[in-house]
Amino acid sequence: MEENRNRRINRENNKKMLIISLAIIVVTIIVSVIFAIIPKNSSASENAGALEKEQEVIVYEEPKVIEEKKEESKEEAEEKKDEKVDIVDVNSNSRPYMLVVNNTPVAVQVQEGLNRAYIVYEVPTEGNTSRLLALYRDIKDDLIVGTIRSARHNFIDYALESDAVFCCFGWSIFAEKDLRSGIIDYNQGLYGYPYYRENPEGLALEHTAYTSFWKIADDTINNKGYRTTTDNGLLLNYSTEDVDLTKCPENMIANNIVIPYGAAPNVTSFVYDENTKMYTRYESYEKCTDHRTGEDVTTKNIIVQKISYNVAEGNYYWDLHTTGRGEAYYITGGRAVPITWVKENRYAKTKFYYQAGAIVDGKDVGGKEITVSDGRTYIEVQTVNQNLTIE
Repeated sequence: MEENRNRRINRENNKKMLIISLAIIVVTIIVSVIFAIIPKNSSASENAGALEKEQEVIVYEEPKVIEEKKEESKEEAEEKKDEKVDIVDVNSNSRPYMLVVNNTPVAVQVQEGLNRAYIVYEVPTEGNTSRLLALYRDIKDDLIVGTIRSARHNFIDYALESDAVFCCFGWSIFAEKDLRSGIIDYNQGLYGYPYYRENPEGLALEHTAYTSFWKIADDTINNKGYRTTTDNGLLLNYSTEDVDLTKCPENMIANNIVIPYGAAPNVTSFVYDENTKMYTRYESYEKCTDHRTGEDVTTKNIIVQKISYNVAEGNYYWDLHTTGRGEAYYITGGRAVPITWVKENRYAKTKFYYQAGAIVDGKDVGGKEITVSDGRTYIEVQTVNQNLTIE
C-alpha cells in the first residue's frame, strides 16, 4: 500500500515537472519571438516616419498647387495693369511741377508741351486775358514747355492744392511777396537758368521764354535741393472707363463750348470729336496746335469753375476769390452737367461735387465728388460776369 502510494506521488511529481518544463520552453519561445520581432517593427517604424516625411515634402512642393497660385497672381496683375489710369500714375508719390504758360493771343501759336500735362488750369488775369497753369508729373524725357510767363498771387493757390513746385518767369508784386515768404517751392526765370530764350516766330521778348524738364529737375533738385516727393495725393478722382453723364437729370449736349475771358480775341472754345471722344482746343476761334509737334491741343474732360473777383490794391491786378463755394460744370463725352465747387482755404484742394439726383453709370452719385474720365482735364476758371455757352 505504501509502495503504491509512493509510486502515485512520483507520477504526479513527474507530471508537474513536465508541465513546468513545457511552460519554460513555451515562455522561452515566446520571448525569442518577441526579441526577433522588435527590430523589424523598429525598422518599419523608421520607414513609416521616412515615408511620412517624404509625403510632407510632396504636399509642400506639389507643383500643380503652386503653379495654379502663380497663374492666378499673374492674371490679377494683368487685370490690374489693364485697369490702370494712363494720364497719370495714381500710385506715384512724385511731386508735380506747375508751369505758367503764356496764353496771350499772339503767343498761342508758339505754345509747346500742353498735351503732356495731366491738368491745365486757365485762369483769368487783368485786362480780361488769361494764363495757363500746366501741371506735370513723372516726366522722364526732356520735354520742352513754353512760352513761360509771370505769376499772379492767385496762381499759387492752385499750386498749393497739389503741392507742386511752381515755375514762372517774372511775377506781380503780390506773387513776389508770397513766393519770397516761402509759402511754396519755386524757380524764377528772372534769374536765368533753368529758362532760355527762343523766338521761332519773331515775337516780342516777353513771348520767348522756354524751359525743359531736365533743366527744371537739375535746378530744383541739384541747385535748390527741393523735396521731390509728396503725400498730398491727386486733385481729381479718375475712372479707367469713360464717364457716362447721359443719365444725369440735368445733363445737356456739350459738343461746342465757348468760354470768353473778355472780348474777342480773348475767347477760349472746345469742339467735341465723337470719333476720338476728345475735345480740341481753340483760341480766338482758331485751332490750337503744339508748335514743335504739330499736334492738335486736346483734352478729355473740361471743368468750368465760376468765381468772383475784385481788383487788388493799386487798381490793376485782380484778386480772384478762389476759396468758398460756387457753381461749375463738368463736361466729358459730349455731355455736361452742373456741379458745385468747394475750396475751404488757400491750401486745401478744390473739390467738385455732383448735384443731388445725379446718376452716373447707373448709380446715384448726388452729393459725391465727381470722377473724371481717364485723360487730360482743363479746369477753366471763369469769372461770374462772363457768359458760358454749352451747346
